[in-house]
Amino acid sequence: MSKLIVKSTKPDHEGVILDITPEYAQWEYVGFQVVELAKGQSLSRNTGDREVCIVLLSGIANVITTEEKYLEIGERMSVFERIPPYSVYVSNDDRFEVQAITPLDIAICMAPGKGNYQARLISPQQVGVERRGYGNIERQIHNILPEQEPADSLLVVEVFTPNGHWSSYPPHKHDRDALPDESLLEETYYYRIQPDHGFAIQRVYTDDRSLDETVVVKDRQAVMVPEGYHPVSAPPGYDVYYLNVMAGPNRVWKFHNDPEHAWIMKKPEE
Repeated sequence: MSKLIVKSTKPDHEGVILDITPEYAQWEYVGFQVVELAKGQSLSRNTGDREVCIVLLSGIANVITTEEKYLEIGERMSVFERIPPYSVYVSNDDRFEVQAITPLDIAICMAPGKGNYQARLISPQQVGVERRGYGNIERQIHNILPEQEPADSLLVVEVFTPNGHWSSYPPHKHDRDALPDESLLEETYYYRIQPDHGFAIQRVYTDDRSLDETVVVKDRQAVMVPEGYHPVSAPPGYDVYYLNVMAGPNRVWKFHNDPEHAWIMKKPEE
């Protein structure tokens, strides 16, 4: 199996089913976990030197930080309801407790914090929803924590790719600290597939092909993108969801399209 794929496991004593640390990924910025909690179960953490965005993938919860309480938040019971999630931003040097009111799936997105922002609720109404692309590269985007919203390092977004469509397309990359043209951002993709016995295809490759992998991704697996272009395909019959977490030395998303495929961005005339 590719070293880029991270499989989920049975929940541990905290409910963690997937864990990507910077040490595991052999990079510097992004950390990512998925936690499944049974009704009535709780998870408590100190944020340490990391800022955190807790995304409620499905279920209803209380989220309590040192100074804030967000009670009975959550709406969707499946990511495939395609409505924006509730999320909670928590600064570094803080703590949080998540209490599951229903069975709960959460993603814990982490990156270096600088203490510039206080804990806050990100409601579905605050999430920017857009359609990107056209034809069979059209997909739905939920901008949970884009660069226009306050955070020290984190960028967080959801993407819904209908079956038979492509996303993260045309192939693009953001692996050079070369602003204003391109930013260096590590990235994780966390996948859900509907029906869940299906799969997605992702390619990760660099210009010189020193990295050139095409991977088959299953439900509840993640792909690490340390560098290179990284398009995604949803096979016919299988809708694909993924949650992207990005972070790097500058909190800005400036990408570079693969020159061989950039022409695809020109929408055919009606």
